[in-house]
Amino acid sequence: MINILKIYTFVIYYLNIMKTVSLKIDDSIFGETEKILAQIKKPRNRYINEAIEFYNKHQRKQILEKKLKKESGFVKADSMSVLKDFEEVDYAD
Repeated sequence: MINILKIYTFVIYYLNIMKTVSLKIDDSIFGETEKILAQIKKPRNRYINEAIEFYNKHQRKQILEKKLKKESGFVKADSMSVLKDFEEVDYAD
């Protein structure tokens, strides 16, 4: 029975996808977080995971927005040139 328990513990240990992180949080942010957690009755770990997930989504959107602005700048000159060509064709008739 002990060997099975050791193997089971070993498998659980290696299947664990959570990482341990040490954070330094400003006292004011920590205090406010603790008050909120007491009201919503959510574990601190879950709350922090959800906050990071939300912030990551926000950052991905910001990165995509910057990339799209940059790429649309590249296309803008070509688009204006094509538009000018179409206008010239239209007036040529």
